[in-house]
Amino acid sequence: MPGLYIGSTSGYSGKNTITVGLGLAFRQAGLRIGYMKPVGAMPVETPAGLADEDALFVRQALGLDDDPAHTPTAMTPVVVTHDFKMDAFEGRLPGIADGGLAAQVRQSYQGMAGGRDVMLVAGSGSMYSGKYSGLDAVSLVKALDIKALVIDRFEKELNYDLLLMLKEQLGAGLAGVVLNDVPPTFLEEVSGHLAPFMESRGIPVLGILPRDPLMGSITVGDLAARLGGKVISAHHRTDRVVSQFLIGTMQVENFMLHFRKKKNAAVIVGGDRSDVQLVALEGDCPCLVLTGNLYPNDVILTRSEVLETSIIIVREDTFTVAKKMENLLTRHKMRDAVKVRQGAELVAKHLRLDTLRQSLGV
Repeated sequence: MPGLYIGSTSGYSGKNTITVGLGLAFRQAGLRIGYMKPVGAMPVETPAGLADEDALFVRQALGLDDDPAHTPTAMTPVVVTHDFKMDAFEGRLPGIADGGLAAQVRQSYQGMAGGRDVMLVAGSGSMYSGKYSGLDAVSLVKALDIKALVIDRFEKELNYDLLLMLKEQLGAGLAGVVLNDVPPTFLEEVSGHLAPFMESRGIPVLGILPRDPLMGSITVGDLAARLGGKVISAHHRTDRVVSQFLIGTMQVENFMLHFRKKKNAAVIVGGDRSDVQLVALEGDCPCLVLTGNLYPNDVILTRSEVLETSIIIVREDTFTVAKKMENLLTRHKMRDAVKVRQGAELVAKHLRLDTLRQSLGV
């Protein structure tokens, strides 16, 4: 029974997006799919035992909640906790030397694979994460005797050297790569030069996914929670989407010039800068993030309610909040229905699904 490991060259590269997109596309084609995430890095307690938060989300997105084979513990036989790491570091973890943990994963895989046309196996972190316990992706792909699809997310450039190394290590086990989140300015270079180079080295490029602002967005409500802030106005509009941010420390005239070029941008500004706050409100930004635990004056509060723009109060200074925002928008996970649909559409449009199915034999 064919299996496909979805891994990546680094964390936060789009594994959940690609996994869900592939699963929905395969299911729409009439294939019976199974899913597991062998090693969980986001522990969460369930009635059945310790599970992985990402795996539970993907199970739901793929419509496998009611599948008796897809129990939380079967989907993720190994969940990494602090105690797990300490046991591994101090030699108390059984089975590392003789491959016992990999055998445990293989047993779960075989138990879930029955009656499936294809199994999707999601990775955690990079292809080398978990090497200390013998559960890195390269080892698991070989232990399960399945193929790997490796995602490389564009961050300043692509990790072509690492992809070439993975080809050497996996050989025919590398079904192909997906180049993800490629900015518009680099699409021509990637598609016209890098992709053909990879193909010439025996690495099938199964998709080039352009950067999509929605996939890197977050709702105002989630943003407030992640920043540890408090929403003080327009509570009913915390479902608005933030896809970028602008720091409002400059003079109003300069701020207006930059603000007009930014769409769906949260404005991070000191609580005492009512001039910038008012301009941002009138310009229909999705939310204001006021730093330094300073509350706005009554005029600003009233306008925010009238214009239905939420205000978030945070304790940290502007620089600290901006760094947090940058990390959030880079690493915020796919968690809502809109992103699931968008991710599925990106996969269906940009991935060579027929070529992948041919490689898997399904």
